[in-house]
Amino acid sequence: MREEIRDIERLNHILDAINVLIDNKDKHSLEEMASDAIVFYGFVKHVEIIGEAVYMLTKEYRDTHPEVEWSTIERMRHVLVHGYYKIRPIQLWETIQTDIPELKPKIEKLIAEFYK
Repeated sequence: MREEIRDIERLNHILDAINVLIDNKDKHSLEEMASDAIVFYGFVKHVEIIGEAVYMLTKEYRDTHPEVEWSTIERMRHVLVHGYYKIRPIQLWETIQTDIPELKPKIEKLIAEFYK
């Protein structure tokens, strides 16, 4: 069962995973990531964590913060978990290089709102 009190915890999980991705995205090239299963699935796992934490946010919280594309993030998680055999490295790479850095300030802002 999802609980409102846990929304802040989920946001912190999202931010933690974002930080891991950002801290590591420039340590590897696309080719290195695609050819090293441990590195590849390490990146996949952190994107999955973001998606799972989004999935666990309360509907009420997500509905009151439409500035984040929650459903897009959740769909990405479903693809990574259930379609693991057809993950395209370039799509994962683009998500990590572009979407994740754009998501970070939005999540930081939402976390800050809990402490106002």
